[in-house]
Amino acid sequence: MSLYPSLEDMKVDNMARAQIAHQYQAPPPSYGHHSAPSAPRTHSGAMYPSLGDYMGLELSSDVIALNMPEYQIQPVAASGGVSNVIAPLSSQSLTLAKATVTQAIRQVILCKDQHGKCGLRLHSVNSGMFVCYVAAESPAALAGLRFGDQVLEINGTSVAGMTMEQCHDMLKKAGTNGITLAVRDRPFERTITLHKDSLGHIGFHFKNGNIVGLVKDSSAARNGLLTDHQLLEVNTINVVGMKDKEISKVIDESPSVVNITIIPYYIYKHMISKMSTSLFKDLDRTPAV
Repeated sequence: MSLYPSLEDMKVDNMARAQIAHQYQAPPPSYGHHSAPSAPRTHSGAMYPSLGDYMGLELSSDVIALNMPEYQIQPVAASGGVSNVIAPLSSQSLTLAKATVTQAIRQVILCKDQHGKCGLRLHSVNSGMFVCYVAAESPAALAGLRFGDQVLEINGTSVAGMTMEQCHDMLKKAGTNGITLAVRDRPFERTITLHKDSLGHIGFHFKNGNIVGLVKDSSAARNGLLTDHQLLEVNTINVVGMKDKEISKVIDESPSVVNITIIPYYIYKHMISKMSTSLFKDLDRTPAV
């Protein structure tokens, strides 16, 4: 079964496969009898829509040869770089793999800065402990922690059922170096890959970062974006706490493929409920590496 990061990728892949199957299909067998004259058979694949006309995208044979060579000879699955996802369009995105939420568990090694801080704040949600704040240029930021990561252990001790205060106290009492965390990648979040139209739009409205409406027949609508979800990242850039104009600027300056990370709004509100809004200006906003 083929997997795709966006509906546009699936449609382009299916169209390319159909063209290739038509081009290389075997001619019908000859039975040795005369038939009525007919137009000469061609292999142009003209009975299928032209890829060059699809959604205004530049998909000429030269572009396909350069970016999707796997479609030139036979219809084999092309690796899009994210768990063998097929991405004939989205593969041009430099942030697709980095933005994808894996929900896998990893080990993170932290230290403390000159002020004895890790640059990290946690919040309890449903008896789990989640990252709700990562300071810019802090040890936590350098270690790759992101908003919504679930901390499972601190120095080998399970934090399930602990309070936020207990976990912060564990970090405070830990040594300067070698603080070990077991972290699950953002279990409440998901990444959606969208494609800008000819006007540079991806098709949704938001207020204070909360998605409030979708544009009919837009990339957002086609790919199942939901309202009442909070924008957390745009192409791996943290937009939590940004003003709407600032978020729009990040989207406008993004390339044609836009990977957004979202979380249900009610969970987001709970996670930031005990945070001062003044902390938002200090959030780490460097793209993931």
